[in-house]
Amino acid sequence: MHVLLVEPPYYTRYPPLGLLKLATYHKMLGDTVEHIRGYAPAERQPDRIYVTSLFTYAWRPVHQAVAFCKALYPQAPITLGGIYATLMRDHAERSGAEVFTGLSMDIEQLLPDYSLVPQFDTSLLFSSRGCIRRCPFCAAPILEPFDPGETGLKSISHLIEPSFRKVVFWDNNFLANPHCRDIVGELKERGLEVDFNQGIDARLITEAVAREFQGLKLQPIRMAYDTPSQKAPLERAASLLAEAGFDRRRMLIYLMYNYEDTPEEFLGRLREVLDLGLVAYPMRYEPIGAYDAEGNPLSKNSFISEYWSAEQLEMLARARRVIGYGGAFPPYEGLKKKIGNARTFEEAFALREPSRTKLRQELRKVLGSKVPRLPLMP
Repeated sequence: MHVLLVEPPYYTRYPPLGLLKLATYHKMLGDTVEHIRGYAPAERQPDRIYVTSLFTYAWRPVHQAVAFCKALYPQAPITLGGIYATLMRDHAERSGAEVFTGLSMDIEQLLPDYSLVPQFDTSLLFSSRGCIRRCPFCAAPILEPFDPGETGLKSISHLIEPSFRKVVFWDNNFLANPHCRDIVGELKERGLEVDFNQGIDARLITEAVAREFQGLKLQPIRMAYDTPSQKAPLERAASLLAEAGFDRRRMLIYLMYNYEDTPEEFLGRLREVLDLGLVAYPMRYEPIGAYDAEGNPLSKNSFISEYWSAEQLEMLARARRVIGYGGAFPPYEGLKKKIGNARTFEEAFALREPSRTKLRQELRKVLGSKVPRLPLMP
């Protein structure tokens, strides 16, 4: 059988982990496998097609990919899976594909077939599934309704591509795995560069955990400060990690906003993170399984909570682009002063228009020395 694995052309930094595991599974059965991204004909007529999905707001390219495959290969069954398919099954079924929700335990422990993405050089894996928290704003309890104490692995060596020197964990709560220390020891023994991409639960960082992390090539260290109740655990975790030798400026803190917080409350959390010498990374809340007036998943960044305005959300987004660094706010003195001394949210994120001198300097970069005199501004 020839199997076609289809990744719709939505934005993502990473290859489709589920499809790569399916590739390994089907090759073990003796099948041939082909992977395409976007809308392109397969090199061979497929006997079976899998289409993956990501966030719910990126549903359109998923439906288009299914329609493209149905038109070209009407005899081949199409299975649609992934995050969007699991969170919004009824809507995903409108694509015309057979929808698979959740996880396939048959392929969960297989090493992904990275030969299909030769430009990629990082192992992607879960050492556990699920989370001990049940945060109402998080999709993890729906996507992974498991206890990490029951799903946690003791070793991840079978999930690491031997030729890769980097590994990214997608665990929703790595430290909730009772075998996490065994895995940390395994990572240090291999000398791998590590990224706990979903963040480490600051409430579970103890002095012993901080010591275990010593010697681990862990940069940045990601944690979250989504609600005021997480302040004390974050302060303690940052101190313990700093005492263990980790640079505070390599600790990146996710700050959710546009949920039940107000702009002023968010500003307070941001100030606290910067005062701790940590890097703040604002993350805009997107509702889980929400529909628009036409019965489709909400578009990205279309949700505005009752406590925020569109203008305030745009101010923050623009500030992240202009005075932030990669969307984050590092604890630079000038930035701390601007945000710390502001009397209101609007003052904190207001941006000055460029001066006439600055405009002329920027024009010189493009036009050379022959820059016309700028007209007087009103």
